Amino acid sequence: MQEKGTISIHTENIFPIIKKFLYSDNEIFLRELVSNAVDATQKIKRLASLGQYSGDLGDTTIDVSFNKKKKTITVSDKGIGMTAEEIKKYINQIAFSGATEFVEKFKEAKDANEIIGKFGLGFYSAFMVADKVEIHTLSREEGAEPAKWVCDGSTEFEISPGDKKTRGTDVILHINKDSEEFLEKHKIQEILDKYAKFLPVPIRFEKKSESVEDGKDEEGNTKWKSVEVDNIINDTTPIWTKSPNDLKDEDYLKFYKELYPFSEDPLFWIHLNVDYPFNLTGVLYFPKIKNEFELQKNKIKLFSRQVFITDEVKDIVPEFLMLLHGVIDSPDIPLNVSRSFLQADSNVKKINNYITKKVADKLAELYKKDRKAYEEKWGDIGLFVKYGMISEDKFYEKGKDFTLLKNTKGEHYTLEEYKDKVKAIQTDKDEQTIYLYATDTNKQDAFIQSAYKKDYDVLQMDSPIDSHFIQHLEGKLEKTQLKRVDSDVVEKLIKKDDGYANLLSEEQSTKVKEIFEKAIDNKTYSVEVEGLSPEELPVTVTMDEFMRRMKDMAQTGGGMGFYGAMPDNYKVGVNGNHPVVDKILKTEDEESQLKLAKQSFDLALLSQGLLKGKDLTAFVKRSVDLI
Repeated sequence: MQEKGTISIHTENIFPIIKKFLYSDNEIFLRELVSNAVDATQKIKRLASLGQYSGDLGDTTIDVSFNKKKKTITVSDKGIGMTAEEIKKYINQIAFSGATEFVEKFKEAKDANEIIGKFGLGFYSAFMVADKVEIHTLSREEGAEPAKWVCDGSTEFEISPGDKKTRGTDVILHINKDSEEFLEKHKIQEILDKYAKFLPVPIRFEKKSESVEDGKDEEGNTKWKSVEVDNIINDTTPIWTKSPNDLKDEDYLKFYKELYPFSEDPLFWIHLNVDYPFNLTGVLYFPKIKNEFELQKNKIKLFSRQVFITDEVKDIVPEFLMLLHGVIDSPDIPLNVSRSFLQADSNVKKINNYITKKVADKLAELYKKDRKAYEEKWGDIGLFVKYGMISEDKFYEKGKDFTLLKNTKGEHYTLEEYKDKVKAIQTDKDEQTIYLYATDTNKQDAFIQSAYKKDYDVLQMDSPIDSHFIQHLEGKLEKTQLKRVDSDVVEKLIKKDDGYANLLSEEQSTKVKEIFEKAIDNKTYSVEVEGLSPEELPVTVTMDEFMRRMKDMAQTGGGMGFYGAMPDNYKVGVNGNHPVVDKILKTEDEESQLKLAKQSFDLALLSQGLLKGKDLTAFVKRSVDLI
């Protein structure tokens, strides 16, 4: 018997809401329909396992097909199927009293299962791309009659006896004019690869051609022929669904290559597997990042019961671990109706904390198990760890035991070890322990060598995050300051009571200052005459620690834009105890004085890579003249 009716919602037409508001991306219609087919298939398997279905399960592969000429896409399953009454219940009665309440309802849903995974709301995403949708279905119930449902995108539908002979459901979409891109094979394949690649039930999409051996020809050469084979597009048991005990390293590496075909092998990985107080599985990989810090985000894929949801996981994964790669799967993460945006939820916070703890435990284990191997990987691991130390206090507390500081000699120390190493010799007269660091060992080599002469150690701090990490360490370490090795002469970086006195008189110092100011003739350089060891350079060019640090942070997006825009201001330190300064004072010809002063200043610039262009050319010519 044919029956006509109206979809029971108290609004003129709900489909514009579905099209414009509930679903953020129209391609997810296929994900929703395939997900429904998977649910129907899993239900029949479950009933069979409980002895509540005695029929032959048969091949339960889900078929996705299209007909470009008829402009249709069909999703067919061999699941539980529906009776006409069940169609009315699940398809027609959207149990909301109006469009406004309908929208509110999905916002308040506590569980994605309330609104997704049943024939219902997810099903209606079909009308994002279809003018008309047909359902042909036969219930698993004994003696059930096949049923057919048709709707043209209005609130009117038609149910009539169907002609389906086998258990399950076929959903046929008559694609609208604006959505004909979805009738291309490559487009459907692309969507299935994105959303259905790891679904737990086999998905078949059309057929594909493969070459197989077909005997030998008369000369003994192998003959080949092309045959049509099933194109099963998914792996139903991806590695995150398996026990870590059943997996080898090569399994994890193979899966990584599937996810990121052109990436280098990861450093290591963490297998997540917890079922209380929330359900979470997954595998997170630590990639080789090469300091390309911003380019690597959004590489973690979020799944819910093996259905791909999104790669926007910032609420679930701590910010500092957004640089990781891999997969997280949890049915306990609340999603809105489109499965595309995470909502605030206590489970999300618990999962976030769990992942942080799991990563910290793994790093601690690697450090304790094989420190040498850990040190070798530190160049890559360090960025994650430092980022975590800055952004999460809980992680800092765990991380301080396996965070390493690397010096310019390539040696690694924990925070505690390094403090013990330098405390005795690098504590200044105010009882502050000074950690010296370099950001560019080539440019700052002259300053590093000066530190070495004092038996001081110099840290290498050249990763994109180090300017922020330095600031954070100073806030955490007692009576400790970090100073860039070229931010002043070494005697002033670590002030001791027995510093060198300036042997020049006040009058001589004033004259030397005037000569250098005239020779340099540039307001961005301020000249000071000071007492240093005669073995130090006659002139050093430095920028004070505060200004350098603010500029470094501005470069890495630390909200210090004001300092980034300020012109560079350097201090020119003239060593009053150096023989060259004595020679300048004894030279009576002003031109020769200026030439010697300029040469000494240019040498200081040259040692830091600051001498360029015309100034460098003039320096070379002057050097030749002096020779």
